[in-house]
Amino acid sequence: GCDSSLNLTTQKATDVVDGIFWSLRGIARARMHMKQFNSIHNPGSNTHQASGWASYKPLLKQVVEEICNPDRPDPVDIEHISSGLTDLLKTGFSMFMKVNRPHPGDHPLLIIFVVGGVTVSEVKMVKDVVATRKPGTQVIVLSSALLTPHSAIELLFATDRLQPDTNI
Repeated sequence: GCDSSLNLTTQKATDVVDGIFWSLRGIARARMHMKQFNSIHNPGSNTHQASGWASYKPLLKQVVEEICNPDRPDPVDIEHISSGLTDLLKTGFSMFMKVNRPHPGDHPLLIIFVVGGVTVSEVKMVKDVVATRKPGTQVIVLSSALLTPHSAIELLFATDRLQPDTNI
């Protein structure tokens, strides 16, 4: 609402900061139902807390590490969707007998689609994690947009995500 810094008032600045924190709380609420991927903040251990150190672990990295986990526990927040008659029959019989669900890391080709956009550094991070944890797996990263630092901030704070621009 300001075309220059001369028109900036305390109230306008407060409104903008409130809007930023409203957006950040909305992002946090979107992951509240998740059990494993509900935070990108790791407060650190007791020794690190005393010095004020905390760590940031991107959501995309958490998901890729879970997919490439060599211990292969059943993923908590990643779900296998049955796609054919055979899969539907297996799903139905799984109520009566022990049937292992397919793990996302079972296939030698991993396709990741990021809705909303992905940065070049995130694509590199996915490539590095897969190469380290599951060598020999081919990974394809697709997205609805290639984000730059400017476009990421603009999409996060300067658009109304509840009323997307559908160009209709």
